[in-house]
Amino acid sequence: MDSLRRIKEFEHLKILSDSRRLSILRLLMAEPATLSQLGLILGEHPARVRHHLKLLEKAGLVELVETRVVHGFVEKYYRARAHAFYFQDMILPDNPDRETIAIMGSHDLALEVLARQLGQLQHDPVDLLVLPVGSLEGLIALRQGTAQVAGCHLLDAESGEYNLPFIRHLFPDREISLITLAEREQGLIIASGNPKQIHSLMDLGREDITMINRNRGSGTRLWLDRQLAQLSLPPQTLRGYSREVRTHTAVAEAIHQGKADAGLGLRAAALQLKLDFIPLFQERFDLVFPQEQAQNHSLVPVFDFLYDAKFRKAVETLGGYQTTHMGDQISS
Repeated sequence: MDSLRRIKEFEHLKILSDSRRLSILRLLMAEPATLSQLGLILGEHPARVRHHLKLLEKAGLVELVETRVVHGFVEKYYRARAHAFYFQDMILPDNPDRETIAIMGSHDLALEVLARQLGQLQHDPVDLLVLPVGSLEGLIALRQGTAQVAGCHLLDAESGEYNLPFIRHLFPDREISLITLAEREQGLIIASGNPKQIHSLMDLGREDITMINRNRGSGTRLWLDRQLAQLSLPPQTLRGYSREVRTHTAVAEAIHQGKADAGLGLRAAALQLKLDFIPLFQERFDLVFPQEQAQNHSLVPVFDFLYDAKFRKAVETLGGYQTTHMGDQISS
């Protein structure tokens, strides 16, 4: 087992862009586990876990290390093939007919719409590779040069500013540009009909409530942790706090499937699965990139779409999104 392995294949990046596979890899980096154990931790049926595990195994990211017979059943233990992985270089396809852009950062449904519409262009289509790793990790990836753009919605509680204080801290020596993608609404996603009678964040502290959480480093998780501190709700006392998923969609899916009662996420994610929603705050979501990339011809179609009426309408249709300031440039 390697101590450290670099991820440099484009196919590996596509595999790990799925939050479920990334979660499995992280768990197997910590210790070996079986399909059943992974399913229990992730709240997924072992058959679903098996599909993702086999893709990771085929890619050479995980391996079978032990087979045991327990009470007449064969248990297969898998582990990651390295203690840690890192993205030192972003390896993108060399295709003269299609541009490929890598955006790392916070998960966003409007970005998914943007990726679909860019890919459907009849002339000069663009493959937008969106990797939901969290706002902070997206900025770090941008700093390291492993992403061309970062998606970010980090609120600095002291100044009340979004993103800029974090960018000034991480990029004191570089000129960084920000373009607003949209304002979006977040709140508690709960089951349709609100059977558990959840009305506020304080209800997450009830013994009969199980939550689902976002990953550390995400802007949503940072906002929640600040609010819990203000409410004097110790995170370790909340059922489900340690269960993390990497997307708003995964939060909604967990609640829709009855695996959790509540989770913080986008109104748009709740609407997709016809779940109830308790609004808590609105935020600004920005696309962040080095100033020298502003004239990069491969990024031009991405920025042009921010002024496209069809794209704006598609984003507003998601629900909980406002596009009034879409395309606004913010000075760092």
